[in-house]
Amino acid sequence: MTDRSITLPAGDARLRAAARSVLEANWRSEGYTVPNADVYPFQWLWDSCFHAIAWAELGEPQRALDELRHLFRTQNAAGFVPHVDYEFAPLHHADFWGRADHSTITQPPMFGHAIAELHRRGIEVTSLLEPATRGLRFLFDLRERVDGLIALCHPWESGADDCPRWDHWCEGGWTIYRWRQRKSELVASGITDDHGSPIANSQLRVASCGFNALVAFNAFELASVTGDTALIASAEALVEVLDARWDDGLGTWIDAGDAAGDSGRVRSLDALLPVLVIDDPVRIDAVFAQLRDPGAFGGACGPAGVHRAEPTFSARTYWRGPAWPQLSYLFWAAAQRHGRRSDARALGDSLVAGAQRSGWAEYWDAADGTGLGAAPQSWTAIAAVIPGDPAAPSDPAAPASD
Repeated sequence: MTDRSITLPAGDARLRAAARSVLEANWRSEGYTVPNADVYPFQWLWDSCFHAIAWAELGEPQRALDELRHLFRTQNAAGFVPHVDYEFAPLHHADFWGRADHSTITQPPMFGHAIAELHRRGIEVTSLLEPATRGLRFLFDLRERVDGLIALCHPWESGADDCPRWDHWCEGGWTIYRWRQRKSELVASGITDDHGSPIANSQLRVASCGFNALVAFNAFELASVTGDTALIASAEALVEVLDARWDDGLGTWIDAGDAAGDSGRVRSLDALLPVLVIDDPVRIDAVFAQLRDPGAFGGACGPAGVHRAEPTFSARTYWRGPAWPQLSYLFWAAAQRHGRRSDARALGDSLVAGAQRSGWAEYWDAADGTGLGAAPQSWTAIAAVIPGDPAAPSDPAAPASD
């Protein structure tokens, strides 16, 4: 099997102190970190996975473990892990979801990578391996497939819920108000199994390349700890399907499903996440060239969420142009995996610059770091794993060769 391991260096002292203060302010005694106390006062799935990595990096192994253990609190018998846990207010949004205590959809299963990161730092993770494996097997074995890829049951499951890739399903043209209503309708059209696990959606036939790449990546990462050959085989089969969905002309992967001929081809940042799991050097070069090109995705404070040549690009509109810390981190990790030192340095420095200039915001303008969304946002503490001088980010337009 191809070596898919990554090595993550330690961040500097000033950055670590700032990241710790963000996490400490949002820590809850139940054993998890809220993303933001005012805007996001509950536990979110992929947020907590990034929080756990940051806690581990900051020398807090117990909090890192507690964060992930609490994440699996609402996992059901089929392995499904909900994306929001409403523990302290179980009736919050109960009418909306049709159940109390937690949501009816999931999010990218970043717990595979988080567990591997804790393991790399010498933290005992045995208690997390079984629920994490079941969480991934749920997606591989029970979730509907679209052209060989794992289907989304809701755009929220991708993590990038207002991304232009979903515009196909916003009849009449995208507006924030129209899309908000449509997202509510798509919750109601979800299909569940006997355990209440989301397995399909009658009004949404789509398989996101970004989401599938994260499923495969997390499976490989978890298997690096467990040695689970069945999990590796499932992930490799998914990568093989992803490989066939690359478009040379656009320089991106094309989503499977009903939007493949229109919005599923938009050059969005999340659609480049297969670079985490592919090994084709030509495609890898093409992705990193775009990530550092200021005319494409490149920005002094991280890659923009949408290619600047796309008509839907909007520099400060939620999921339609700004930089996101968790995505910057994932592309930095991909550069580490592929041994692309200058790309890793540039992406890492831009993440740190964005985190600091934005006031540790939820997301920010990729060009200048103007903070957007909630602030401070806990997942931005993932910048603590990045080394270097935050005052001197690398030039995102510099040559990408190493």
